[in-house]
Amino acid sequence: MKVLVPVKRVIDYNVKVRVKADGSGVDLANVKMSMNPFDEIAVEEAIRLKEAGKAEEIVAVSIGTKKNQETLRTALAMGADRAILVVATEDVGEDIEPLAVAKILKAIVDEEQPGLVLCGKQAIDNDMNATGQMLAALLGWSQATFASEVEIDGDSAKVTREVDGGLQTIDVKMPAIITVDLRLNEPRYASLPNIMKAKKKPLDEKTPGDYGVDTAPRLSIVKTTEPEARKAGEMVGSVDELVTKLKEAGAV
Repeated sequence: MKVLVPVKRVIDYNVKVRVKADGSGVDLANVKMSMNPFDEIAVEEAIRLKEAGKAEEIVAVSIGTKKNQETLRTALAMGADRAILVVATEDVGEDIEPLAVAKILKAIVDEEQPGLVLCGKQAIDNDMNATGQMLAALLGWSQATFASEVEIDGDSAKVTREVDGGLQTIDVKMPAIITVDLRLNEPRYASLPNIMKAKKKPLDEKTPGDYGVDTAPRLSIVKTTEPEARKAGEMVGSVDELVTKLKEAGAV
């Protein structure tokens, strides 16, 4: 079985995000970028499936700028076999919308014929949580979202999902789209030898035009603002004073 893993280049989760002074978007100048954490979990799960003998090949895919090569090389260093980069824009600040990404991925799936697509449940930059679901709809494949446990057994997959009320376990027919959650696994660090080997692994470069997809945006960002600063706390001398303060603030 071949496993396809889409990966996105985002602001590193340890970086404090800053908004541009004119409110037109997030400031990306001199900001550390890395693989979306949920996608990293998806790559790790694909590698574990290969180590267990349930997958033969792992193909990592990224859609964005040429700089996404760095993200793909990380996936290759972790253990992916080859990569496909779709250069859809030259502007690092332009976010390719989920529908366009899903259409490109569908074309790649039609070409590669994987038995499984493992995606991160969402990207931490836009929190759309839509690409996996859209891809499943376009392909007409089974889907399982928010996976915290995945077991592949022949032509079906048993997936434990994280839902509001706890956990839900479902069986889906293969081929399938599975979007992964944080508690599925702990991604490995790429070793130095594997980082060096990754430089020699195949990385094909494509464009949306190669797949007949128009990536023109369907929405525009009107304004971006930072969250309000947290107000300073206030010390009180007793429980009665605390209750009074809470009533005055309308909290009780």
